[in-house]
Amino acid sequence: MAITSMTGFARREGVADAWKWVWEARSVNGKGLDVRYRLPSAFDTPDSDLKRKAQALLSRGNVSISLHVDRDKAAEGSLTINRNWLQALREEAVRHADGAPVDIAGLFAVRGVVEVVEQQPEEDEFAHRDKAILADHAGLLTDLVKARDEEGARLQAIIASLIDEIETQVAEAATAEAARPGQRRVRLQAALQELLAMDPPVTEERLAQELALQATRGDIREELDRLTAHIAQARDLLVAGEPVGRRLDFLSQEFNREANTLCSKSGDVTLTRVGMAMKATIDRLREQVQNVE
Repeated sequence: MAITSMTGFARREGVADAWKWVWEARSVNGKGLDVRYRLPSAFDTPDSDLKRKAQALLSRGNVSISLHVDRDKAAEGSLTINRNWLQALREEAVRHADGAPVDIAGLFAVRGVVEVVEQQPEEDEFAHRDKAILADHAGLLTDLVKARDEEGARLQAIIASLIDEIETQVAEAATAEAARPGQRRVRLQAALQELLAMDPPVTEERLAQELALQATRGDIREELDRLTAHIAQARDLLVAGEPVGRRLDFLSQEFNREANTLCSKSGDVTLTRVGMAMKATIDRLREQVQNVE
């Protein structure tokens, strides 16, 4: 099962009676889950009820959901003609026309001849509208989850590729490490000669501590083992089928810690080159992991 991204967009449009509306949902990265609604005053369902539905489907991300509702202008009112006022105007125009034809169209332009009678929506119309809008809200959340899942599938492929790249770099570091025993032996012998030449002479206990420290500083096998374990864990998380963004973020930090230690212990050009390349790959991994739910 693919991981889920925190990034997504969804849009739903609907019509009921004389009403039309548009739902939009945008989701971006966030440390936790923050769902915010922008609803018109005409829509009387509390945003807390809607928020609970979103929180049941999402676990992380900053989510903004808006609703825009319009009513068809033609349904807001009807035109009526004040026939008494029109007749009075016509008679007055005829008296002053001296037999010339009367401009009837001009009479209709006189204020009060044509009136708009507002039609208030019935309660049943509001109820029907809100039920349809809520149904589209459920569809909007489904679409948003789908968009985040699709983005997550693309994200998973990128992260898996970066983990493969780190694995290759760990193998290169292990190959370089296998060629180093002779170099470490030479450095230890030089450190031993330096300690034995000190005046006054160092104690056997101090000698053992210094040699152990020198040996540990040059040995990266422990770091390589931990990096290999982190790679296996990262692959397990990618197919866990649950929100793993926080754990992947923590794991990428552990990758970086081991890579830093490897670089500090390298002691030769080959390992330093591999370590720096690994750190660059890990940085790219951390950027991608920030998008995971």
